[in-house]
Amino acid sequence: MILGVIRALWMVFWTAGATILYGGTAIILSLFGVKGRLFVRWSRQWARTALWASGCRAVGHGMENLKPGEPFILAANHVSWFDIFAIATLLRVDFHFVAKKELESIPIFGRAWRAAGHISIDRSNRERAVESLRRAGEQMRTENSVVVIFAEGTRSRSGRLQPFKKGAFVLAQETGIPIIPTVVTGSYDIMRPDTFIVRPATIHVYFESPVHVQRGEGTDALVERVRRVFVERLEGMDSLPPADEEPQSIEIDPPAAGPS
Repeated sequence: MILGVIRALWMVFWTAGATILYGGTAIILSLFGVKGRLFVRWSRQWARTALWASGCRAVGHGMENLKPGEPFILAANHVSWFDIFAIATLLRVDFHFVAKKELESIPIFGRAWRAAGHISIDRSNRERAVESLRRAGEQMRTENSVVVIFAEGTRSRSGRLQPFKKGAFVLAQETGIPIIPTVVTGSYDIMRPDTFIVRPATIHVYFESPVHVQRGEGTDALVERVRRVFVERLEGMDSLPPADEEPQSIEIDPPAAGPS
């Protein structure tokens, strides 16, 4: 337990430092109109720093489904903050996260979040939420980028799959952009809700085959098709994949000395 607390403090120290370094630089550059892929690289490096400091490892499966230059909606399950770190570390294409507006209130992180082009959703106001999703769609078409949305809307406190919100699926229907179901396993026990203990583990992220919107298909039917992919992947699984898997792995190196 003591080791777990020390690991948590170590991770917080490095993650906070990376937030100040990369986030602060992004905020300053954004004031001069700088934007684009540089901020995506820094978002990735920030995530890699958090994983490295926590002693965790991210392993990607189905990486071939992420084709550079093509827009996709990554609809992921969500049980831990480490889901964000793992997905951002593994993605080798331009990406933007869609998350709750409350993140903008976090000092430095919130302004850096906006500067990097990530998208906030006001869940208390449906019209603003819809407008944010439309803006995400426009951004994807313009930049041919990937948008990451947690399909359940919030973290699962139990680790079990929750009902899916409809935002990602409405976005897919309005834009015609395919959904890649993104199944994350192994992150729940790293830092459980309401604890301050970090237990290093391997996080597996499965980028499943794209699900295309069918003509005339209702939102509920699309949700069910995508959710079935999650259920089939998670059913009967432990936090680790079968022994005969040969995944693509990304080792986490020590953080870089500064923005590049």
